Amino acid sequence: MQNNLKKYLYEALTKELPGLKAHQKLVPPGRELVPPVSEHTKVKHSGVLFLIYTEGDRLFTCLIKRPTSMKHHPGQIGFPGGKVEENDGSPQTAASREAEEEVGLSPDSYTIIGKLSELYIQVSNFIIHPFVAWANEKPDFKINCSEVEKIILFPIQSFMENERMDEVELDTFSGPLKVPCYPFNGEIIWGATAMILSEFFELTKYYQPARE
Repeated sequence: MQNNLKKYLYEALTKELPGLKAHQKLVPPGRELVPPVSEHTKVKHSGVLFLIYTEGDRLFTCLIKRPTSMKHHPGQIGFPGGKVEENDGSPQTAASREAEEEVGLSPDSYTIIGKLSELYIQVSNFIIHPFVAWANEKPDFKINCSEVEKIILFPIQSFMENERMDEVELDTFSGPLKVPCYPFNGEIIWGATAMILSEFFELTKYYQPARE
């Protein structure tokens, strides 16, 4: 399945993506998905790495739980990645740099195979650029405890086969908020991370594994 899916994704990521349709399934209530149009508002950019790797005959991705001390999205589940700095030059460079800093992912251990839709996050005024990467085996993750509370190895293949959504009420900066989410092992995956996952699941919905 793995090589067939990799080929499928290579092709699918070059075509029209289901970004808005998929994002709207998991967008928290009251959040805008379009950046403000104003010369006085400077939108920031970040790159994240959606790593797909195989373990046994199953597919996983690496998510991280951010420390509660962080300025943006404390305690939330996200993909490895971060803000595009001046020396990065591009969101893809930022995604790879941060993934190496946060979870020890060497750029030699994976191949970038495409990019999912950009996603605007209203509460932090960031545009997220999600890059899809492929590794043929489970990487040797090394957690950076100053930036990551824990690594979550998320079974994307299980959710591809049976997308399990829920709705929970969370305490946020703006007060209690009932949000759509993906629950997993006692963690709540919501917001931008859930929306990115939703697009991936939508993209692979029509994937048909080749017969052996």
